[in-house]
Amino acid sequence: MTPLASDRARYDRATAHLDAPLAVVDLDAFDANADDLVRRAGGKPIRVASKSVRCRALLERVLARDGFAGLMSFTLPESLWLARAGFDDVLLAYPSADRSAYAELAADPKLAGAVTVMVDDPAQLDLIDAARDRGREEIRVCLELDTSLRMFGGRVRIGALRSPLREPAQLAELARSVARRPGFRLVGLMGYEGHVAGVGDAVADRPLRSRAIRLMQAAARKELAGRRAEVVRAVRAVAPGLEFVNGGGTGSVQHTAAEDAVTEIAAGSGLYQPRLFDNYTAFSGRPAALFGQPVVRRPGVGVVTVLGGGYPASGAAGPDRLPVPYLPEGLRYDGQEGPGEVQTPLLGSAADDLLIGDTVWFRHAKAGEMCERFAALHLIEGDRVTATVPTYRGEGRTFL
Repeated sequence: MTPLASDRARYDRATAHLDAPLAVVDLDAFDANADDLVRRAGGKPIRVASKSVRCRALLERVLARDGFAGLMSFTLPESLWLARAGFDDVLLAYPSADRSAYAELAADPKLAGAVTVMVDDPAQLDLIDAARDRGREEIRVCLELDTSLRMFGGRVRIGALRSPLREPAQLAELARSVARRPGFRLVGLMGYEGHVAGVGDAVADRPLRSRAIRLMQAAARKELAGRRAEVVRAVRAVAPGLEFVNGGGTGSVQHTAAEDAVTEIAAGSGLYQPRLFDNYTAFSGRPAALFGQPVVRRPGVGVVTVLGGGYPASGAAGPDRLPVPYLPEGLRYDGQEGPGEVQTPLLGSAADDLLIGDTVWFRHAKAGEMCERFAALHLIEGDRVTATVPTYRGEGRTFL
């Protein structure tokens, strides 16, 4: 029996008493992936990206391990919810315009002490002040650095369109604005190099493209390391009490950790190891999060149909954003239909060995987005489900 066939047998045995559709997390794989992230971080703490996990029980599990400290959240209401649940170090990774949530933050000393908000524009400070109502708690602030690579005099940009703050002088000026403004305290600096951390450099059957990506990423890492160090010096000159400088992502942990200016690393997707993180030369994770769909039809030879399964990931639309049939091996989508909202035909010789009621296991393209489709995760150890825990959705929390 191949390792993948063995995994399928384990998952089928563990969930034999459950009805699909369902979602599982293999805790042995999850923990192994956590250990690998810590190894690559080289002693720097890892701040866990909640967006990539979306399950409080698993956030608690990973934060209980050595090498992990703090959360990186994705909305302000989520940040407040997590802080109320006992997470005491929550960095909001994106600016917010949620006035009612800012009013809650400014009125509650526990929340204000636990949550750090992201800004990259003085107008965001104005919005927070206008939203305070009668709340007078000091708001912890982090500035975001634009990490994109600019080439050919700025005519070519590689990287996400995020912060407008790029040069040391720009960040120092906003740091001064925060320092001059009552009710705010600058505590952190963040830069997410998604074009390095989130783009695989070993694209299957595309050697030239893979080489081009590696060359781009090498240039991007070198340019960013120098510029980030200058930015940190400029910001620390204004705010010597800066508590953290956050950088990285699953795909760039070891590279970002090597920068002296960076004090902590952000990562999350590597815990689940979704399919978009398969194509890296620097590391290889174990698929930990899967969802299973039941076989409900056998339309003909070499074809089965499962219920549901149309769960595309966010980002630029393309085949790489689709879930992939994983177990049993040898299944593929029908090119005329693809994964559908209510049914998904699957082709391949493996279909002939599947019976009505059997489970086909899929991997999502991204990590936490799978949890928006399921209310619970069944946690598997060996060939047993040892716990069933709610996702954010299962707790009635849909933040975006």
